[in-house]
Amino acid sequence: MVKFSLRPPSTRIAEADSVAVIGLGRFGSALALELMAKGTEVLGIDGSEDIVQAHNGLLTHVVRADSTKEETLRQLAVHEFDRVVVAIGGDIQASILTASILLKMKIPTIWAKAVSDPHGEILGQLGVHHIVYPEKDMGQRVAHLVRGAMQDYVEVGDDFALVKTTPPKAIVGIPLGQSRVRATYGVTVTAFYREGKGWDYTTLETVIEAGDLILIAGQNNKVESFSQLR
Repeated sequence: MVKFSLRPPSTRIAEADSVAVIGLGRFGSALALELMAKGTEVLGIDGSEDIVQAHNGLLTHVVRADSTKEETLRQLAVHEFDRVVVAIGGDIQASILTASILLKMKIPTIWAKAVSDPHGEILGQLGVHHIVYPEKDMGQRVAHLVRGAMQDYVEVGDDFALVKTTPPKAIVGIPLGQSRVRATYGVTVTAFYREGKGWDYTTLETVIEAGDLILIAGQNNKVESFSQLR
């Protein structure tokens, strides 16, 4: 049951090209708060009174509601949003029903959290545009960081990643064009960070120093191997 009607303000947020986040658990809450911090207005929806109260004043609007009821979502003007995130993780049935309703409403862009591969497969079969696996993705990312000297790791495809790491001795003190990084190691040094100067793009003439940080791109196994060179 909807706690109170939010149709007028919700409509105004939707018109501002903002985001509705359904499910304010750890993932949904972190996402909603980060969107707010970046200047995006957020309508937060959750079935828990305690969670709604905890987010009161932190989001543009927050309401207690059952997202598996189409009429409830329409009362909240969710159908007028261009972007909706289904961040429900604890109740797979509610996640699937909510996603199905949003697809019926023809929301242009729907993101949904999946807690398992079968859950994600069902969301994909329904036609959800973007499916994310927060726990799985974070576990894989941390595993890469633990195994090497990487300071950050972002997988951007099935077999391609961007990595922030310290430079190995083999490329320090000489122009990148002479070090033949791509030919030798199969990775590309795309940018570097130097204390006091910040980040900058690399060129063939860039000389990496021992205290720099570098951003490298390449296939997963190659960037990981390169980051382990000392």
